[in-house]
Amino acid sequence: MKTVKKAIIPAAGLGTRFLPATKAMPKEMLPIVDKPTIQYIVEEAIKSGIEDIIIVTGKGKRSIEDHFDYAPELEQNLLEKQKLEILEKVRQSSNVDIHYIRQKEPKGLGHAVWCARNFIGNEPFAVLLGDDIVQAETPSLRQLINEYEQTLSSVIGVQTVGDNETHRYGIVDPSQSNGRRYEVSNFVEKPAPGTAPSNLAIMGRYVFTPEIFKFLEEQEIGAGGEIQLTDAIQKLNTIQRVFAFDFEGKRYDVGEKLGFIQTSVEFALQHEDLKQPLLRFLSEIVENESVKVK
Repeated sequence: MKTVKKAIIPAAGLGTRFLPATKAMPKEMLPIVDKPTIQYIVEEAIKSGIEDIIIVTGKGKRSIEDHFDYAPELEQNLLEKQKLEILEKVRQSSNVDIHYIRQKEPKGLGHAVWCARNFIGNEPFAVLLGDDIVQAETPSLRQLINEYEQTLSSVIGVQTVGDNETHRYGIVDPSQSNGRRYEVSNFVEKPAPGTAPSNLAIMGRYVFTPEIFKFLEEQEIGAGGEIQLTDAIQKLNTIQRVFAFDFEGKRYDVGEKLGFIQTSVEFALQHEDLKQPLLRFLSEIVENESVKVK
């Protein structure tokens, strides 16, 4: 059995939801407290047993490469000033072997994954999307890899969303379940409101067999005029089983403004030095806003 040791992190999107901030800064580098969002994704991959990561970038994404590179002058400065705790955090972001490839045109998620085909070769691999940060006792990707090792099939990470949210996601149409694992009849990309076959939404974590590239190679245009990964998953499901797995953990949507702000607040409350001052500040805000309403 070939084990899952490689992962793709697509990071070539334009980040239009966060303009003008993302005009010159990649959205993947926007910080949640003191760490860019993409670092949370890389750390999850490493904790899940991934050994080689390829990040698919685009124009204006050079700062991602710089972030994961060594910074000898900065490290020496921190060492001389005995700021060892900060030094350790800085080294954590550079002490991994990461590869890069550029998506030359913004043709969609499916195309971004296809760009990394030569890096993957004929091996199973993982895909992690940067819009989703998951906190879990067992990393969400590790949960999917465990399922792959049992089924030797592609596994798609899902969680339940409300009826009013299904149009924002790829949705699975399950045929039967075994605990948290589902066999799937169809994968539907962003169904129109009221037409979703279920509330199980694809949540940015995948483990694929290499056969997925056969269908990504077709470059078929799907929803939004882009090459959709969900469409290729649907075709893969016709020649070999593709499972959905309802992974455990709290998922944070940092791909849109409100979710990004909520995530920042929740993560800040997990820092002991920030928790009490932030709670006092939030209480003052709520109290002041309540007075305005009255």
